[in-house]
Amino acid sequence: MTLRFDKLGVVIAVIVTYAAFVAPFATFRANRIVPGQARSILEALPPTLGALLLAIVIAGGIVALLRTSLILRLVASMIALVALAILIGTAGGFLTPAGNTFARVAPASGFWLLIFAFTLLLADVLTRLNLSPWARVGVLIVAALAIGALLVSGNWNSLSILKEYASRADSFWAEGSKHVTLALGSLAAAVVAGVPLGILCHRVEPLRAGVLNVLNIIQTIPSIALFGLLIAPLGWVAAHVPGAAAAGIRGIGTAPAFVALFLYSLLPVVANTVVGLAGVPRAANDAARGMGMTDRQRLFDVEFPLAFPVILTGIRIVLVQNIGLATIAALIGGGGFGVFVFQGIGQTAMDLVLLGAVPTVALAFAAAIILDAIIEMTSTTRRADPA
Repeated sequence: MTLRFDKLGVVIAVIVTYAAFVAPFATFRANRIVPGQARSILEALPPTLGALLLAIVIAGGIVALLRTSLILRLVASMIALVALAILIGTAGGFLTPAGNTFARVAPASGFWLLIFAFTLLLADVLTRLNLSPWARVGVLIVAALAIGALLVSGNWNSLSILKEYASRADSFWAEGSKHVTLALGSLAAAVVAGVPLGILCHRVEPLRAGVLNVLNIIQTIPSIALFGLLIAPLGWVAAHVPGAAAAGIRGIGTAPAFVALFLYSLLPVVANTVVGLAGVPRAANDAARGMGMTDRQRLFDVEFPLAFPVILTGIRIVLVQNIGLATIAALIGGGGFGVFVFQGIGQTAMDLVLLGAVPTVALAFAAAIILDAIIEMTSTTRRADPA
């Protein structure tokens, strides 16, 4: 029988081989800031568990390499991911000396590469299975519940990132709330302002180029520079406009971060609104006119519903973008998960950096999956019932 290789599987198998046999699986540090000592899979785990994990990842790499059934690839990727998630916690307890509260154990590059490889395999399988939008959201919920169960079980408590969290639990949730508020609040403001502006640009063609060019220019300004440019005008407003300071408007803090994220959000919302409305079939408008609809009725009953999936795509872009950009708001006192990222950089404590970076990535990933599902469901509904 001739063995057939999967193209993506070759890449995954190479990554798995390097991660399992060359890259370190975990890093041990005597305290949170000293350089770490790399540990391989067999060094980071008890012998039996180390051999078991090696066998699992090797078997998973072989399944990925060969053209195997989708069910087998799905099972192999899930078993590998579950084993990695559980055993990295075991490695933390195994490497930490008994009673030592200063030692830190963190996942190393080999662990992250293995997670990446098997997540890539799982994503490829789910794509080939062509899951419905609801099914994809269901997979996301199951994954979130599994991670939540691991956190509640205490299996990861010996890992450095959880030790950083334990000493900052209250501030973590407070900064997380600020992060989400900044991202969602600026998005809501951009939708309220951007959708009408996009409709106006679509209806008044001479206005379109000027508005989009201005928004393009804003989009090219580096985020840190834009935050800095807003400090002076907002500081002036706080000093000279009665009630502005009491409302939270000042040169540094949440206000300039909110305004900057709002400005960055306008281009995708406005541009997608224009593109969506421009893509409405002429026949649909002609039919609406033939029925005696007014311009307002055509806009809200025909054009806007048909353009909605494209507008929603712009909103998806903005939300994922803002979740990432909100991290930089910490530089000007805006709060958010960026507080831990920049504190960690200043203290050379990478575990503290991860405490801010990991939830940011997770939020962006979840937002992308959920909005992609909503976009697909909306598009399917419009195709099935364009009226």
